[in-house]
Amino acid sequence: MKTTSYYPVLMTGDVACTMRFYVEHFRFKPLFESDWYAHLQSIEDESVNLGIVQFDHETVPEEGRGRASGLLINFEVEDPDAVYERIVEAGLPILRSLRDEPFGQRHFITRDPNGVLIDVIKPIPPSREFLAQYANSAVGK
Repeated sequence: MKTTSYYPVLMTGDVACTMRFYVEHFRFKPLFESDWYAHLQSIEDESVNLGIVQFDHETVPEEGRGRASGLLINFEVEDPDAVYERIVEAGLPILRSLRDEPFGQRHFITRDPNGVLIDVIKPIPPSREFLAQYANSAVGK
């Protein structure tokens, strides 16, 4: 199978509210908008996309209907400190404050209106302890 695109689709009870959240705080733009579905694209990288669907829409099989839960979305960025400042200024919840992790990330975690966790990440060199757990290709060896 040759994959030509890959993106998450969040199921929500309020498509418009969820769309506004990602447009306002994570620099997406709508490519398609309806009352039951929105397709967003990053204004900075057209390969980064996000779908938002009304959880009970007829196109969602009944056994799969539900709101997003138990989900963590990662946004890998160049400057997590700047994003953190914007998110704090906007009054969004900070569930994990900005920090460097020994496993090789500088990051923080917030959440969207649906409770979906959003982890804003920049890879950093891992500690010696964690370096051994990486594939050589993952750390540029």
